[in-house]
Amino acid sequence: MMAMKTSPASSASNDFTERVRENLEEIQSRIVATGRDPNEIRIVAVTKSFGEEAVHAARASGIHHVGENYVDELELKRKALDSEPLTWHYLGALQTNKINRIVEFADLVCGVARVKEIEKIARSARAVPIYLQVDFTSSPQRNGATPDELPELVARARDCGLEVRGLMTVAPADPDGARTAFELTRRLTDELALAECSMGMTDDLEIACNWGTTELRVGRGLFGPRQPLTPST
Repeated sequence: MMAMKTSPASSASNDFTERVRENLEEIQSRIVATGRDPNEIRIVAVTKSFGEEAVHAARASGIHHVGENYVDELELKRKALDSEPLTWHYLGALQTNKINRIVEFADLVCGVARVKEIEKIARSARAVPIYLQVDFTSSPQRNGATPDELPELVARARDCGLEVRGLMTVAPADPDGARTAFELTRRLTDELALAECSMGMTDDLEIACNWGTTELRVGRGLFGPRQPLTPST
């Protein structure tokens, strides 16, 4: 009986999936080294600028949550892969004129930071859960609400019938700044009695684990360097 030949494309796909599995194991080992249980920390595979093969590889590795930063990519991948048992996170900055499209394809909308965003999501066809983004840098390039704005945002979201699932933040690049941001985000999550504290990415996941993250958003650590992308979103 002749052995079945594997096509080059199939072999490349299998190799990529194997690398993602190995990378996930490395991430889990880094979590364990902090004293945390990897089973208690959700991994969101950030697949922006990667193709559908990244989503397939993440799913084959046991990851059930996928994050996208651009609505065009979210729509294309969700339509192509909707049979996959995945939860889709929208992680990008919100533009109110695109919220209806985002809500149509995302199961969670992260990065919410303004009352008008909350009200627009609440008026959309699907009342999806949200994460509020908190920013400690005061930089105009960074999305996020100030800590003082969070109680009002939580109250408004609940008045509108939305579930505020948790808080998220993107830390400064320096370790000291990351520690401060993560410590404060964890404290605010507890004070507001929210379930999720989404903080930490490839480079700072140990610091996030030490400060009690419940969710890591990982792209490069799973899939390797990103390719340049200039999306029309």
